[in-house]
Amino acid sequence: MSELKTLRPDLQYIANWIPPQSRVLDLGCGDGELLAWLAAQKEVSGYGVEIDVNGVVGCVANGVNVIQSDMESGLSTFEDHSFDYVVLSLTIQAMHNIEGILQEMVRVGKTGIVTFPNFGFWENRWQILMGRMPVSETIPFEWYNTPNIHFCTVNDFAKLLNKLGLKIDHQLVLNQGEKVEFLPNLLGSLALVRFNKV
Repeated sequence: MSELKTLRPDLQYIANWIPPQSRVLDLGCGDGELLAWLAAQKEVSGYGVEIDVNGVVGCVANGVNVIQSDMESGLSTFEDHSFDYVVLSLTIQAMHNIEGILQEMVRVGKTGIVTFPNFGFWENRWQILMGRMPVSETIPFEWYNTPNIHFCTVNDFAKLLNKLGLKIDHQLVLNQGEKVEFLPNLLGSLALVRFNKV
C-alpha cells in the first residue's frame, strides 16, 4: 500500500463528518484517497465505485476495495441501508441522472455527502458577464472539453434536495479550502452538503 496522503481540504471536511468504524461507499472515488485515509485513521470499512481503469488501479495500490462500475446505471448491486455514509465528491456535475443518484445514495446509505463546484461563485458570474464560460480552480475545463454537463449553485442544490424530500443535515461552502460564512452562494467556490431522508 502506498504512503498515506494529506487529504484535499474538501475531503478532510468529509472525513471529519464520518465517525470511526463507519461503513462508507465512495462513488466516483478516483484512486481511493478518501477511503484509504478513513481506513487508516478511523478504521472505516467500505467500497469505492469507479469507472476509470486508472482510478481502479490506484484504489488497488492504495489498498481500497473497489468495484469498477458506471453508477449512472444505479446502485442496484447494493442492498438498502448497506452503508452509514455514501459520498459523491466532485462528480455530480458530470452525471446525467442526478435525481436518481441522490435517491439511490439515501437508499443504500443512511446519509449522503455531496461536493460540487458552486457555479454561483462570483468569479464564475464575472466571467459570464465578460462573455466567457467560467474556468477556475473548481471548474478547470474549457467549455469544449469539460466532462461537466450540469452546473448548479448552492441554492439550486438545496432546492433540488427539498424537491426530492431530502433534508440537509449540514452544509459547508469553501473558497480556497477555507469556510465561507457570509454570502456563501456568492463567495464560495465549492459546496459540501450532508443530507438524509426527511
